[in-house]
Amino acid sequence: MAVPKKNQILSSFSNDEKTIHQSKHLLLELYKCEYEKLNDESFLRCTLNKAAKLAKATVLNLISNKFEPQGVTAIALLAESHMSIHTWPESNYSAVDIFTCGQNMMPELASQYLMEALKAEEHSLRVIERNPPVEVLRQMRTVV
Repeated sequence: MAVPKKNQILSSFSNDEKTIHQSKHLLLELYKCEYEKLNDESFLRCTLNKAAKLAKATVLNLISNKFEPQGVTAIALLAESHMSIHTWPESNYSAVDIFTCGQNMMPELASQYLMEALKAEEHSLRVIERNPPVEVLRQMRTVV
């Protein structure tokens, strides 16, 4: 694939160079969540870890940070990509990013679990279907 020149748009892959949605990127926004859950770093680490396992992901590392006076960011590095959560307890809001690769992944289960665990009364979910080139797909690991 060539690098685009200024103001040039790259053409998409031809049908024989892509496959049917092997990767999903979920953007989940959770509203009207419980303040205490959104501000509890330990709870959020455990919740993110369980969500990853429900999605059939392999957690390689989990890092987090508690902000003052409130808020938490936690990121799970997955063999299949990543999951992250950023919270604003003062607004009862959380932004979640779930990016998984491979046919065995079930990121929708992770998003449903996070909605329930954080007691979100409202949510917004956007799903981006990604289609990497065949060369990348050949290198993706299959989780059994």
